[in-house]
Amino acid sequence: MALATADSAAEILSNLNINAGDWPPNLVKNLHLLPADQIELAKMLSEMGQSHLFQHWAEPGVEDDQKKAFFAQVAKLNSSYPGGLASYIQTARELLADSKTGKNPYDGFTPSVPTGEILSFGDDNFINFEEAGVKEAQNAAFVLVAGGLGERLGYNGIKVALPAETTTGTCFLQSYIESILALQEASGMLTRGTCQKEIPFVIMTSDDTHTRTLDLLESNSYFGMKPAQVKLLKQEKVACLDDNDARLALDPHNKYKIQTKPHGHGDVHSLLYSSGLLNLWHDAGLRWVIFFQDTNGLLFKAIPASLGVSATKQYHVNSIAVQRKAKEAIGGITRLTHSDGRSMVINVEYNQLDPLLRATGHPDGDVNCETGYSPFPGNINQLILELGPYIEELTKTGGAIKEFVNPKYKDASKTSFKSSTRLECMMQDYPKTLPPSARVGFTVMDTWLAYAPVKNNSEDAAKVPKGNPYHSATSGEMAIYRANSLILKKAGVQMEDPVQQVFSGQEVEVWPRVTWKPKWGLTFAEIKRKISGSCSISQRSTMALKGHDIFLEDLSLDGALIINSIDGAEVKVGGSIQNKGWLLESIDYKDIAIPEELRIRGFQINKLEQLEETYVEPGKFTLKP
Repeated sequence: MALATADSAAEILSNLNINAGDWPPNLVKNLHLLPADQIELAKMLSEMGQSHLFQHWAEPGVEDDQKKAFFAQVAKLNSSYPGGLASYIQTARELLADSKTGKNPYDGFTPSVPTGEILSFGDDNFINFEEAGVKEAQNAAFVLVAGGLGERLGYNGIKVALPAETTTGTCFLQSYIESILALQEASGMLTRGTCQKEIPFVIMTSDDTHTRTLDLLESNSYFGMKPAQVKLLKQEKVACLDDNDARLALDPHNKYKIQTKPHGHGDVHSLLYSSGLLNLWHDAGLRWVIFFQDTNGLLFKAIPASLGVSATKQYHVNSIAVQRKAKEAIGGITRLTHSDGRSMVINVEYNQLDPLLRATGHPDGDVNCETGYSPFPGNINQLILELGPYIEELTKTGGAIKEFVNPKYKDASKTSFKSSTRLECMMQDYPKTLPPSARVGFTVMDTWLAYAPVKNNSEDAAKVPKGNPYHSATSGEMAIYRANSLILKKAGVQMEDPVQQVFSGQEVEVWPRVTWKPKWGLTFAEIKRKISGSCSISQRSTMALKGHDIFLEDLSLDGALIINSIDGAEVKVGGSIQNKGWLLESIDYKDIAIPEELRIRGFQINKLEQLEETYVEPGKFTLKP
């Protein structure tokens, strides 16, 4: 049998014009087990210097199933990467060589401030852009990048299942879907479309989040969206690298398995390209793709006006941005012009922006200008791309995004790694390959309106230097109340000033706990239209508006008020409403008797007393105690 096996291996190799001496002996012995496509993969691995992968292979007849599983994994790694595994290894070698020599990725580039639109909430310009954006929304598709778990937050579920705020308990995914549905409805009404267009919604998941995201959607009837509107695209992991020669790392627990790690959210571009969805959208007359991250509870307050900017300015790429303080730990959107004439508008990480400025004739580096902010807008990783040019670009690149590698070296010689590394890519690096003719701009929003990510756990947040954002579940929830309070204040409601409170070591501003469904107030103009007379809300108050046509007229609120109403029920709320209300109570984030989603905030709500009214019939109603 062994002789026959050796003969068949020799025959296979001679048919491939390969000298048996060039292949690892353990692989040669097992060649007869492999079908033709796997032999091609074996050839590629040998040619790419990966013979070490077969060093520990057993004799034929031993662990054969695991050998086949190895090649099934290689086939998957090969097919899920643009250009295949050989291209991955080649790119890794180049990037690792650059990393070892300390090559500066910005060598030869000079930074300058790009052109974009800076908006001021609530003025006529902002309102006009919001209206233009709502009209345009029916020509958009939304893409949520949600491959991460909440482990860094101290939460064991998927991040999109976390409540964005605990007054209503609405989770991030529900909030996003209800916002898209509200945009869909408002866009249809504004354009008086005879048929209601359904806005497509794509969620990029990972092995960690895919099943749980699907379960969350199915167990909640997709939060009111039609299941056919929602597509889940699962991101695959990439091979890990053991050394500067880009030798693939074997799993420490399984010699027949390559170790893998996540590749980064830049994969969203290749997934959209290979899914065929972009062409379907294009054929259906869509014009925009809007990308957003998984735990920013404020984002949809910024999307209508930003989309209006994209449509008005005809930007191919529009980065939604916020004002950033110089040296703040948030990337800056920068125009980089190379000495050879190339130019691009791109996010430059904050720790690279200051030295880059100093090296190019700005001795003070990253400093604030006369506005009190850096002239380089803060990148928040939310992008609006025009679909036509996006498809053109991806047809050239296959959706591959410029990668980087970040090995942790054992010592200054940079010859070995502390642990295996891998190539990574970021969604916002898409503009790096665009031609100079591409129209790349930004839309700057007030931070309080657009950006309150939830990513740090209580202990890490409490260590943040004073004055810097916590970016925790505590600050994320408080930011929602703050934004809603400031919007109502701008619309003419007297809002009592916030008080400072400390939860889990984080000092935050506590505003009235005001929330509403996206369909109640999608734009500032719509919110203003629903408020009249002299309205006031005390700091200790809670208000949740869950319905489309709820109007506040001469309302004085000191306590808790909850209104639920179906479409077709018009409710006018006024008069003086006073009760014991809902109190925020501190809790210990280490107390495991309390649910995780509350523990990570450091407070819970004690619902003492409220006025709650529900309207389940169409008609006109007045609530005036």
